[in-house]
Amino acid sequence: MPKVLISDKMSPKAAEIFKARGIEVIEDFDLHKDKDKFIATLREVDGLAIRSSTKVTKQILEAVAGSNLKVIGRAGIGVDNVDIPTASAAGIVVMNTPFGNSITTAEHAVAMMFALARDIPEANASTQAGKWEKNRFMGVELTGKTLGIIGCGNIGSIVADRAQGLKMKVIGFDPFLTPERAQDVGIEKVTLDELLARADFITLHTPLTESTKNVLSRENLAKTKKGVRIINCARGGLVDEVALKEMLDAGHVKGAALDVFLEEPATENPLFGTPGLICTPHLGASTSEAQINVALQVAEQMAEYLTTGGVSNALNLPSLTPEEAPKLKPYMKLAEQLGLLAGQLAHSISGVTVEYEGAIAELNTKPVTAAVLAGLFMPHSDTVNMVNAPFIAKDRNIDVTDVRHDREGDYHTLVRVTVKTEEGERSVAGSLFSNREPRLVEMFGIQVEADLAGHMLFVINEDKPGFIGRLGTLLGEEGVNIGTFHLGRRATGGEAVVLLSLDSPVADTLLTKIKALPLVKEVKTLSF
Repeated sequence: MPKVLISDKMSPKAAEIFKARGIEVIEDFDLHKDKDKFIATLREVDGLAIRSSTKVTKQILEAVAGSNLKVIGRAGIGVDNVDIPTASAAGIVVMNTPFGNSITTAEHAVAMMFALARDIPEANASTQAGKWEKNRFMGVELTGKTLGIIGCGNIGSIVADRAQGLKMKVIGFDPFLTPERAQDVGIEKVTLDELLARADFITLHTPLTESTKNVLSRENLAKTKKGVRIINCARGGLVDEVALKEMLDAGHVKGAALDVFLEEPATENPLFGTPGLICTPHLGASTSEAQINVALQVAEQMAEYLTTGGVSNALNLPSLTPEEAPKLKPYMKLAEQLGLLAGQLAHSISGVTVEYEGAIAELNTKPVTAAVLAGLFMPHSDTVNMVNAPFIAKDRNIDVTDVRHDREGDYHTLVRVTVKTEEGERSVAGSLFSNREPRLVEMFGIQVEADLAGHMLFVINEDKPGFIGRLGTLLGEEGVNIGTFHLGRRATGGEAVVLLSLDSPVADTLLTKIKALPLVKEVKTLSF
């Protein structure tokens, strides 16, 4: 029975979902504070469900590498508290719930915009202090103003929709925003410099990456329109806080509303106390609806992965829907076997090409390619899987290429794996029999049908009379029983392939004797 640790407080409905799917649940919201106990528990569970309090560091992930831990689910969109590269290297899937708190976060940004426009927090404090400073708080209307959105993904698009309802002009900067998508959501796509120069309000809705860090830097803040108001409900680090304070003090920036900070919890910050500043303690996702939504989503996603292999909203693995998982499962087994075969036959691999023909070419092939890579590296690693295999390939500078063919071949579906080595290219291909049974159908361009299982012996020889008899006699004399015998050749008298399944492994001494047989060109032992 799979087991999951919930280490941060979240809706109890999450635990109910896990239990309903036959998954054992451990709930301990203080365990992550004791690193040693936390690591010990992580080694025993299959999944970890967290919010923002639990920090899954490189040290923790390295300590649990090779254990039962298969998936980390973040109930929320931000995964700053998980070291994703290290998780990937350890073969652990990292998921988030990017849509569960989208509306809540977007509404918070709009609320902050209203608060800035009408000085609501400061006016509230003044009035409750017994002052009646009606003439002091002169605000601005949102109607007719230009809202600049940096990051026009799911949350940014919701903000755009709400702003259009307020009769605002919406412009957006996002390198991944297509003209068609911009038109659909009513955003005028502009460059960052155009946005800075035109916007009356700027709101940020982008993740924190190397390219977005300090996107509102000192230099970019200086390019903004005098009197601009800035809202950040996305991630701390998108705005240069020191430069923002200077701009607020100088009056260039009229106001700023921040829900996130570079260092959190933000008990101290250079911006605190600055006139024109509104702050909230990372409340973007803090509504009862959002908390329930993200808890339900992370539990559903993790349960699906642990019980069926379905992958949703993974940050380091191609998505695989519950509908796709059963269709692709036999292909992924075939792909792993082909990769494992190629990995045992080739060395010094510099490139991998995976070709798809027939039925498989119409499906989601990204997980299948990941399975090929996992098989390819299995002879050299006992911890490789579909998650970390693509990262291993990248780390080793191995080029990976996917090719889909529309052509009809000899088989209704075909996967071909070609590896590039110092000795040249080597190719193996396989198909599914009855749409579910993986079968090798080709090696090095030679047709040979075989099941890949157990101990096997691979021989390339010259196609001459008597060779098969000599090979069988030698194996018999050494007490090695042949399970199945598969033959293939390019042409009569040319190069031939022999692939045997054996009841026991081949000893090194026997392998030396086989290599010494006349007509033998290459011999390899294989294991599946």
